[in-house]
Amino acid sequence: MPFGKYKGKYLIDLPEFYLVWYRNKGFPKNKLGEMMHLVYEIQLNGLEDLVRRLKV
Repeated sequence: MPFGKYKGKYLIDLPEFYLVWYRNKGFPKNKLGEMMHLVYEIQLNGLEDLVRRLKV
């Protein structure tokens, strides 16, 4: 994450409530927004462990 409270964190490690808030407000209209939306969908479907194994 390039800014804010979670600066320096992997997107997959963002808390679910944070991504839900962005989902309700609207993701940014750029590449970061696309990636955040993808992470939201991954977490929504319970697949974040698959991504976490890849970042090792």
